[in-house]
Amino acid sequence: MEQKIRKIPMRQCLGCNEHRPKREMLRVLRTPEGEITLDFTGKKSGRGAYICPKATCLKRARKSRRIEHALECGIPDGVYDSMETAIMEEFGE
Repeated sequence: MEQKIRKIPMRQCLGCNEHRPKREMLRVLRTPEGEITLDFTGKKSGRGAYICPKATCLKRARKSRRIEHALECGIPDGVYDSMETAIMEEFGE
């Protein structure tokens, strides 16, 4: 009996444009209430966009405003700063 091969969901980073497995990516989330946060679990409700867990990818996506375009809303500088701090603390990048 053959073992079934599972499909691994892939996502594209908004910073470096690389395709990677969804589990390796970090999800930026716009909640139904309009709040922008990082979703480390990948299971929270809302519209999501993916970046690599690196501060450099966040900076590139911030500069090109790709996260704002993907989430269909504006993101204040303070939110970007807090996301960068969270990435530094979580991944030491």
